[in-house]
Amino acid sequence: MACSSGSCGVKYDKKRYIGYAIITIVALMLPFLRVDDKHFFLLNFDKKQLHLLFTSFDMQELYLMPFLLILLFLGVFFMTTLGGRVWCGWACPQTIFRTIYRDLIETKLLGLRKNTNNKQKNPKEGFEIKKLLALLIWSVLAFLAASNFLWYFIPPEDYFAYLQEPSQHVTLLIFLASITGFLIYDAIILKEDFCVYICPYARVQSVMFDEDTILPIYDTNRGGDIYDAKGTLIATKPTGQNDECTGCEACVRICPTHIDIRKGMQLECINCLECVDACTKVMGKLGKETLISWTSTNQMAQGGKVKYLRFRTIAYSAALVLALVGLLLMGSTKEHMLLNINRTSQLFKINENTQKVENVYTFLFQNTTSRDHTYYIEVLNKNIEIKKPAKPFVLKAGKKSKEIVILFSDISSMGNNDKNVVVPIQIKAFAVDDKENISILRDTNFVYPSKKEIDEKIK
Repeated sequence: MACSSGSCGVKYDKKRYIGYAIITIVALMLPFLRVDDKHFFLLNFDKKQLHLLFTSFDMQELYLMPFLLILLFLGVFFMTTLGGRVWCGWACPQTIFRTIYRDLIETKLLGLRKNTNNKQKNPKEGFEIKKLLALLIWSVLAFLAASNFLWYFIPPEDYFAYLQEPSQHVTLLIFLASITGFLIYDAIILKEDFCVYICPYARVQSVMFDEDTILPIYDTNRGGDIYDAKGTLIATKPTGQNDECTGCEACVRICPTHIDIRKGMQLECINCLECVDACTKVMGKLGKETLISWTSTNQMAQGGKVKYLRFRTIAYSAALVLALVGLLLMGSTKEHMLLNINRTSQLFKINENTQKVENVYTFLFQNTTSRDHTYYIEVLNKNIEIKKPAKPFVLKAGKKSKEIVILFSDISSMGNNDKNVVVPIQIKAFAVDDKENISILRDTNFVYPSKKEIDEKIK
């Protein structure tokens, strides 16, 4: 199929770079976005909180985490079934880091590489000063990237304060130095070997592929065979009279994971589509369509359009929607206060002077709102009253308080019993200043003594 010179096919490089820039800006900016001191996403181990969509959840509310993990894994499965390792080539931090170091620092800024068309070769020997400068530039960026990663676990406002007191936050410094060191090693020494040999995603992705998964595919019908069915190299250039592949190997040289896409689908392929751009450029000069397209096996063999809607993609989409709805529903039931009730080791206490039986509890309150509130409790059972605390107490925003609570009842309330009697009771805790919106119910027990113990105590 003929076309005008240089215009055949879709070029992906600029779109990919724009995507990298958007992802980088979003990743850097998100930790600084706050609404009422709540972050878009923050898993704060220091303060034991989860911030999600500008809402904070205490560690006792981490029932949301399974939904987040389900969304993560289902999202990966859906994306892989639909577009192979498209995450790897278009959004993975590893790919972005390598692009910044190789294409921006080494090539554009310092000229250690003539261009980005050959990713198989390392920069030439010499240029030691430039290589050292590249190391220094990337080290600064690696430090920034490591800090950016930690900002999702330690909010920036705390992170910078902690760095001013390094002796008090040694663990933070160890993590920061370790992550920075790994990123330096990863981008300069490990490189795409991480994608090929270390990343587990490459090993599990193949089971998620089907004949409609879109991948970079070499058109053997037009280009000719370079490899046989067993993957053995036949010739560097097809010998058929109508074979269009020129054997230039531009698609091979530009591949960051060092594979030959003409061999067929390979686990090392990260769907960066560099090979598609390379072939588009070469074939465009000949006035022909690219031999490598981002398409599916079925579309390449049968023609027509790629089948995006199929059982797998619909099933994953439905599962994603259900998980998202579950997350939103669970998140909307956030409690504005938390309360744990624990009984003391002493089941009850008999007051012979007042003819009362007392039960002692430890109440752990937590104010999960961003405002100070005054709290108190009620017992929703007849015959049981509150002895302590005698009045409401103030709890500051986000703080916890341990309160000793004493409940009492008349000894005669349960009559004569040969054994201790355990009565289920219900406690209502509430904010006195906002009782309508901030109140919770908790169940516990009140224990009445047996007649024998009452008689022994009174005598």
